[in-house]
Amino acid sequence: MSFNYRQPQSDASMKALKTGTTTVGLRFRDFVILAADRRATAGYYVAHKRTRKIIKITNYMAMTTAGLVADAQVLAEWLSLEAQHYMMLNKKRMSIYAAAQLLSTILHSARFYPYIVQLLLGGYDTEPRLYNIDWYGGVTEEKYVVTGSGSPMAIGVIEDQYRDDMSLEEAIDLAKRAVASSIRRDTFTGNGVNVVAIGKDFYKEYSFELSDLFSNTK
Repeated sequence: MSFNYRQPQSDASMKALKTGTTTVGLRFRDFVILAADRRATAGYYVAHKRTRKIIKITNYMAMTTAGLVADAQVLAEWLSLEAQHYMMLNKKRMSIYAAAQLLSTILHSARFYPYIVQLLLGGYDTEPRLYNIDWYGGVTEEKYVVTGSGSPMAIGVIEDQYRDDMSLEEAIDLAKRAVASSIRRDTFTGNGVNVVAIGKDFYKEYSFELSDLFSNTK
């Protein structure tokens, strides 16, 4: 399979397809938490209010997406198929690190006509793992990370309250509040929060409406 053929994108088309979002990743003790808002935008136009920005790759791995929807969907589909193929050939799971390196290879090979995405890949193999992957294929392992236009607001909430020994409930609440802080201040972030928690033999999705996020505040 070849990954290095890309159509060039003009500056005009890039500006027209400008997108924004807020995605959050947290790694702690026995779990990884991924969270994202639901608003899809094209410029200042709200294109969709119920977008799913956390894509399930396997039963132990998921990916958040920021950037162009089509690019993110193609990469997620490739990764899911490769993980299934790896399992059939080797009779064991692909590691989260190997999955991150595969995405890195694809993105780096297309660096002259890049996929316009910023990805967070989280999951559990022998322990919880979280990787931040930029659109040129750079990979960093993180304890916590935020991407998208709402990052400046969300990262402050996380840095103030993150702990390695958080409970699952505390981590979900922290991720939810981090995205909620961006919803308050960022035009491109909104319409609720989706959260995924991944642990050893554990994968669960959560959904929070605006009323859940702001019911106790004025």
